Amino acid sequence: MEATSHSNNSADSFDPDAFKKSIKQEPPVTPEMVAKKFAKVYDNPPMGTYQNFIAGAGAIFGRCGMFCFLCENPYREVDQGEVGLVQTFGRLNRVVEPGLNYVNTWSESITKVSIKINIREIPAQKCFTKDNVSVIITSVVYYNIIDPPKAIYSISNIHEAIMERTQTTLRDVIGGRILQDVVEKREEIAESIEHIIAKTAFDWGVQIESILIKDLTLPDKVQSSLSMAAEAKRIGEGKIINAKAEVESAKLMRKAADILASKPAMQIRYLDALQNMAKSPGTRVIFMPSAQEVERMATANISGGVSSGKERAQDLDEDTDWAAHGTPQQDLSHSRQMTDIVAMQEAMHQ
Repeated sequence: MEATSHSNNSADSFDPDAFKKSIKQEPPVTPEMVAKKFAKVYDNPPMGTYQNFIAGAGAIFGRCGMFCFLCENPYREVDQGEVGLVQTFGRLNRVVEPGLNYVNTWSESITKVSIKINIREIPAQKCFTKDNVSVIITSVVYYNIIDPPKAIYSISNIHEAIMERTQTTLRDVIGGRILQDVVEKREEIAESIEHIIAKTAFDWGVQIESILIKDLTLPDKVQSSLSMAAEAKRIGEGKIINAKAEVESAKLMRKAADILASKPAMQIRYLDALQNMAKSPGTRVIFMPSAQEVERMATANISGGVSSGKERAQDLDEDTDWAAHGTPQQDLSHSRQMTDIVAMQEAMHQ
């Protein structure tokens, strides 16, 4: 009993106006969201006596066909995605929408036309590029009928016409391009073909949705040459990257040589050598030079380092030039510097 009374109270308290206000406003309807209406009635000249007699007899027997299976039923079914073109004595009378539509069985006929998007694969065809290279291209075209009367009565076979027009346009566009563009710019070529045939198709009552190049086949010799060209391009790019890395390495070694030739660096190396000698096992007698002697030796090393630094700079400039041209070079300045350091440490250990 309590549950029943609670549900009744909730139903009585429901406010439809408040509920409508709580619902968010629906987005505006765009033209693309509205289904296109094809229903239309055409003005035809008045029929003659004989035509009126036939139409009247067809209407009578059509009414009988609604209840008697011995007479033909006057209603025709048009499926969704199609429209019906009703002709009266061979003349277009009206366009009907999907559903059941009345058709006079004696004086009228109906032709169903699909307005759905058609997908047609263009057969593989051999084309020649601007540089006289043969390629085999397979393409696909998407289109739909937007004006059924024009598509049916202005041309005998609209589907065959679209395919033939696409094939000829494809040959013309490929003939104006070199092989490299054909291989790398498929989408651009497809857009060019679509732009060319769109106007002609519109005059036929057809809208071109898109054209795609499905497959592109090249001769074996052309494929091998393109592979070799791509491999050579990758090798060249690799050499350029290695040359740039060697140039940067040479610049860093030049900066390191200048730093090692400075007076503070020489003193640090001198102290490091003393620490290494002190850590070695055994008893050693070390004769320490005076401060004036150390300063004189450091000055002599700096002057010698400056001169050798100039020579190293010249060597590095030459090495940098070699690296910029992609020629292998040896780290001469680095090897000289390492030789000097090793020799000094060995002398101090002895």
